[in-house]
Amino acid sequence: MTTTLQPLRPTPKAGLLDIAAYVPGKEHAHGVAKVYKLSSNETPLGPSQHAVEAFAAAAANLEIYPDGQAMALKEAIAEVHGLNTANILCGNGSDELLGLLCQTYLSPGDEAVYTEHGFMVYKIYIMAAGGTPIVARERDEMAEVDAILAAVTPRTKIVFLANPNNPTGTYLPFEEVRRLHAGLPKHVLLVLDAAYAEYVRRNDYESGMELVSSFENVVMTRTFSKIYGLAGLRIGWMFAPTHVVDALNRIRGPFNMNSAAIKAGAAAIRDRAHVDRTVAFNDEWREWLTAELTALGLRVTPSVANFVLVHFPEAASKSAAAADEYLTSKGYILRRVTGYGFPNALRLTIGSEEANRGVVAALSEFLK
Repeated sequence: MTTTLQPLRPTPKAGLLDIAAYVPGKEHAHGVAKVYKLSSNETPLGPSQHAVEAFAAAAANLEIYPDGQAMALKEAIAEVHGLNTANILCGNGSDELLGLLCQTYLSPGDEAVYTEHGFMVYKIYIMAAGGTPIVARERDEMAEVDAILAAVTPRTKIVFLANPNNPTGTYLPFEEVRRLHAGLPKHVLLVLDAAYAEYVRRNDYESGMELVSSFENVVMTRTFSKIYGLAGLRIGWMFAPTHVVDALNRIRGPFNMNSAAIKAGAAAIRDRAHVDRTVAFNDEWREWLTAELTALGLRVTPSVANFVLVHFPEAASKSAAAADEYLTSKGYILRRVTGYGFPNALRLTIGSEEANRGVVAALSEFLK
C-alpha cells in the first residue's frame, strides 16, 4: 500500500514560487541633507488643487462604503474623453486591471506576449494566472510589430503593448499599432497600456481609443498615477468592449475603489488647465535634460514620456552602477533598470527645476 506524504504546511500552487517579485525603485538616501526621488516617474507638480480638496471632503463620510461602480469617476472620464460609461472599468491602479485581464483570459498552457523591455508586471500577472510569458524582441529600444506577430502562436491569448513604453520612453506610431492589430487573430486580446499617453504630443500617436471603439478584441488601460499626481490613491481605468467589462466585473472586488480616490480622480481629470501646465513643464525639462546629458557624452533614448533612459560608458568606474552609487550619495535617487534588460542604464524621472539642474551637475562631477 502506497502512502502519500502530506506537506507539513500550506503550499502555494505550482509555479507561483517561480515568479520573481516586482522590486520598486529605492526611495531613501542616508546621510544627505535633501533627497530628490527621481526613480518612480512621479510628477513634480503634484495633483490638482481641486483633487486635493475633493480628497479632503471625502473624509466627512469615511464610515460609508464607496460606490461599487465608481460612477462619479466613470462619468468624469467619459465626459473628458467622449466615451460611454458602459465601456469604462475603474480599478485600484491600472495594475489591478492588468491582473484581472490575465485572470480572466489566461488558463494554464495559454501564452501571452509582451516586448523585450516591457513593464515587468506583465510577466508576473501572466505567470500568476498559469500562463506562459513570451518575449518579443525590440529593435533600437522600440517595440517591433513583426517580432510581436512572429511570437504569436495558436496558444496566444493576450498581447501586451506599453505605448509609450517604460523604461525606454519610446512609442509606436498609431499606424504600426493598427498593423499589429490587423495581424492578430480575432480571439487574441490586444492590451494597450497607455499609462503615459497624456504626455505625448506627437501627430502620429493615438492611445488606442479608436481601436477599442471599432473592434471586439482591444482594450486600453490608463492611470491617474502619472500626470494627475495621484499615485498614492491607486486609480486606474480601462476602456474596453462591454463583453470585456462584463467579464472583469464578475471577478473584481466589489469595492475595489475607495471613496476618496473616486472623488479626487473625478476632480483631477476635469482640471484640464493643470494637465496642460504639467505637459508644458515636462516638455521643457525633458528637452533640457536630454540636451544636457547628451552634452556630457551620455546616450539618452529619445523619450515622449516623463522620464529619460540614460546609458553609461562600459568602464566600471563610469558605469550605471557606479553612477547610481555616486548620485545616491548626493541625494539623487534614480532607477536601476537591470531587470528590464538595461544593466548599464539609469531611468531618470523629470523632476523639479532644482532636481533637474542638480542631477546634471552631479553627473558632470561624476564623469570627471
